[in-house]
Formats: sequence, structure tokens, C-alpha cells
Amino acid sequence: MEDDELEHSPDQTQMENQEIPRRKKGGLITIPFIIANEAFEKMASYGSLPNMILYLMKDYHLSAAKGTNILFIWTAATNFTPLLGAFISDSYLGPFLTIGFGSIVSLLGMILLWSTAMIPQSKPPPCISSTQSCKSPTVGEMTHLLSSFALMSIGAGGVRPCSIAFGADQLDIRDNPKNERFKESYFGWYTASTLVALLISFTGIIYLQDHLGWKVGFGVPAILMFLSVTLFFIGAPLYTKQKPTKSMLTSLVQVIVVAYRNRKLTLAPLNLSECYHHNRDSKIVVPTDKLRFLNKACIIRNPQQDIAPDGLAINPWRLCTIEQVEELKALLRVLPLWSTGIMLSINNSQNSFPLLQAISMDRHISKNFEIPAASFGTCGFMITMVIWIILYLRVILPLASKIMHKPVRLDVKLRMGIGLFLSSMAMVTSAIVENIRRKKAIQDGYLNNSNAVLDMSAMWLIPQYCLLGLAEAFNAIAQSEFFYLELPKSMSNIASSLLFLGMAFANLLATVILNTVDNLTSREGKESWISSNINKGHYDYYYWVLAIMSFINLIYFLICSWAYGPSNEQATRVSGRGSALEEEEDLTNLGTRIRSDGIRLEEGEE
Repeated sequence: MEDDELEHSPDQTQMENQEIPRRKKGGLITIPFIIANEAFEKMASYGSLPNMILYLMKDYHLSAAKGTNILFIWTAATNFTPLLGAFISDSYLGPFLTIGFGSIVSLLGMILLWSTAMIPQSKPPPCISSTQSCKSPTVGEMTHLLSSFALMSIGAGGVRPCSIAFGADQLDIRDNPKNERFKESYFGWYTASTLVALLISFTGIIYLQDHLGWKVGFGVPAILMFLSVTLFFIGAPLYTKQKPTKSMLTSLVQVIVVAYRNRKLTLAPLNLSECYHHNRDSKIVVPTDKLRFLNKACIIRNPQQDIAPDGLAINPWRLCTIEQVEELKALLRVLPLWSTGIMLSINNSQNSFPLLQAISMDRHISKNFEIPAASFGTCGFMITMVIWIILYLRVILPLASKIMHKPVRLDVKLRMGIGLFLSSMAMVTSAIVENIRRKKAIQDGYLNNSNAVLDMSAMWLIPQYCLLGLAEAFNAIAQSEFFYLELPKSMSNIASSLLFLGMAFANLLATVILNTVDNLTSREGKESWISSNINKGHYDYYYWVLAIMSFINLIYFLICSWAYGPSNEQATRVSGRGSALEEEEDLTNLGTRIRSDGIRLEEGEE
């Protein structure tokens, strides 16, 4: 039939020919450019962070407390800006321009940081060794330094929330149900490449800073960021570039405002599609029955006064579309499951205490080589993640599929739950190992000597790092898939930014938990569980607190998962209808579907 139509319509033939090049854009050829952009950006930015406290204390003469506060604010800002970047991308610029802008701004921040090491006048002069007097940095010098931090945070906000979704858009994995395995591979390899980049930054760049100084140590990240920008724009002609259609935040706020204004209205039956406002080309003609109070935002009160001749609402602050309502519902529905990942991030953020444990233990793997304490946990955590992702994608899944004679893959929510369970077990393991380490320190007479190195191998810490790495490999990748699957395509970048928002909240909550435990356990002159003297404190008790909170969080996850119901992935796999699935819209599970022949089917109808 299509061939006949093309023969009878030359204009249509010309139009179809014009569309062919557009269809060829995207695909696998674009993925290396996108992954390289993200990997180099992370390698550059994260490589500058671990030793930054030393730079602030030695070169800027800041106290440890002030330097730590600056770094904490910088880290929190870097985790929050992706939410703003996602909003700007979805609403105004689109992912391509947002990533490009963020990459350039990050490069400027790296160059500005590099200049603080290259230009002696940009920071205080060295301390006078004879008098031990140090000049404090001036306002201009601090502004120079903090401006570089701010630019890098803004740049990260443009790159990180958009990159993974931008790559997924190139593969068109959302609209093709046959690409489920390919989609899982993409998310896995994306995460693996990012982890390799982080592993290099936490080893190679730190080594350069320690042995060759800050000029080289900050110069290399600037060069890496230049490569990130260059590679991304080289692939520009190949990308499929999604254009923003509306202000997402405004749209969500409009639904809340209109639903509140119409709170006294009686809901119309869901089988009366003429009572609900929707876009003319929409296949969703009635809202879902979940979160019904929001349905009042799309009720048509007076067609003549509410709807213009073109079918749009005359005043969007008095009438919303079904699509707007379902977008807000989708976001509200995933928030409980999103919140379950915060506890895992809190566990992963416990870097200081394992560092103190490693310092007090034997880290030699030979007589002449000792693993640096700062790299011990990071490398173990990331190596475990990379190895597991490769084994899972290249060995376990193909082997299971071959044995079962059908494609095998773990459900996205199941993987999230496994990650949370492994994170809980990591805290249990940490508590047990610390209890053994502390007992040995006391037996050896080191109760008052926290600097003593025990005759106990630091390899005892490896199991907890492996469990944390596995937990992150399961949960983080699964969360990325889950948000991308469950939220409408118009919110894809906001979906990606939820992970960064969760890490930002985790940083703040980890501080609250730490201070609370410290205050409660140090009352009446008692030694705090998290004492500066690791042998006098009870870090094992602190780990048990985190373990208990983690298991409570796991139960909370199970309740949220049950309440959420089947995910899009589960609904797609259960239906098993190839042709119908290809016609499904992104909000299929959120409302009514329309077949191509125009027959309306209510949700769940076969």
C-alpha cells in the first residue's frame, strides 16, 4: 500500500526522500562521542577533587575546617545543578545545546583553576618558614578560586543529567521494544566507561598532583576537558537532536494550581472522554484513575470559554491537558522509589572512616609497595563495579539466555532491590570487620595510640568495598533505566537528574546522621562513637546504625515497589504483542491507548 501511495503522489515521494537523511542520524556511531564527552568530563572534574583540601590548606593557607566546608558546598552544588540543567534542557535549550554549553563552561572552570597554579599572583605568597607566618588570601584571590569551582559546577549541571538520555535518544531505544537487551547493555557500558574514567582520575591524576605538582596536576584535567568538548562537537552532524517543546516546570506547576482551583468540582466518569481536555494528536483521551484529585486539572468546564478554535486551552492556568496531568502523576509516582536510593548513597559516602581504618592496618602487598590509603577503597569499589558489569552483560546474561533458550534479563525493580540488600550487607560487614580490628588494637595495647599500625592486613576491608561496588552496580544502573522508562520522554533529562539529586540529599543527610550520633553518644563526657581516636571510639556501632537504617529502607523499598505496581518494562514484557507495542506511546501505562485504526481501548483491554 505504501508503494502505491508513493507512485500516485510525487509530492509525497519528494517529502519522504527529504526525510531519509534525518532517519539516518543517530545510531551506534554517535555513542563513542557522547560517552567520551561524559567520561573525560568526569575524569577531569573528579580528578581535581581528592587532593583539593591539601591545595587549599598549603597554597591558600585555609584551615582544615574552612577548606572542608568549601569543598562540601562545592560537592553539594555539583550534585544539585544537574536538576537545573535538566529543567533548562527539557524546557528551553534541548540536550545537545545544554551538553555543549555545559562542556564549554566546565572547560573554562578547569582553565581558571589551572591559572591559579600557573600565575603566582593569583594566590597568597608562600609562608615564611622562619617565622611560620602565612598571609591569608585576599577577596580577589578567593573570588578567582571560587569562580573556577562555580563554573565547574555549572558545567557539570549541563553535561551530567543530559548525557545518558541524549545517548539513549540516539538509539531510539524507547520506541522499539526489541531493543530491551540493547538498552540494558547501553546503560551498563555507559556506567562502566564512566567508572573507568573515575578510576583513572583517582589514581593517575592524583599521582601527577603528588609527584609533579599542581601545575601539571591541574593542567592535565584541563586538557582532558578540552578533549571532551572537541569530541562532542565533532559528532554534532551525526546526532539526533531533540527540541524542547515547553517549560516542564511551568507545566507541572500549572497542573497543581488548576487542580487546586477545581478542587470542588465533581470528577466526570472516565468513559466520557469529551469531558477531559487533551491535545488533538494525543492517543490518551482520558486520565488514569490513579491520583484522581489531579484529574480535576483537565476537566473542561465550558468548551466555548476554555478551548480556543485551534484546540488549545485559552488560559493554561485554568485548564490543563491530560498529558500534563499524567506527567505530574508519573513524577509523583516514582518519587517514593527514588527516595529508597538515598540510603544507599549515604552508605557509599562513608569515606572518612574506612580511610582511618586503612591507615591503622597493614597495606603492604610486598615489602616495597604499599597501597595508598586514599586510593584503597575507591579503587576496590570501582574495580568491583566494572568487573561485575562486564561479567553481567557479557557472560551471565548470554549464558542464561542460552540455557533457557530465550532472552533472559533481570527486572529493573528487582535489580534495585538487590542493590539495596547488598548495601545493607556491606554495612553489616563493615561493623563486623571494625569490631575485630578494634579488639585487636586494644589487645595489642594501642587503645590510646590511634596512629599505630596493627599487624592486621587491610585486605579485611575488601569485602565491604566489593559489596558496596556490587550494590552500586545493581541499583544505580537500574535506577537510571527505571526513571527513563517510567517518565515521559519530555522529562527524560529530569529523569537522569534524579540520581544526582539523590546524591545531594544523601550528602546532607549523612552529615545530619553523623552529627546526631556524635552528639548523642558524647553526652556526660563519654567518648563519642566516632571519636578522633579510632581505637577509643566505636565505629562498629556507627556502622550498625547504618545497617539497621539500611534494612528498614529495604522494607520501605518493598512496600513502595508493591504500591507502584508493574513498571513499563514489566507491562511491555507481559503483553508480548510486537505490532501493538511498536504503536505504544511513552505514556501508555498512564492512560488510554488508541490503535492505528482509531478504535479506543481502555487501559488493560486486549
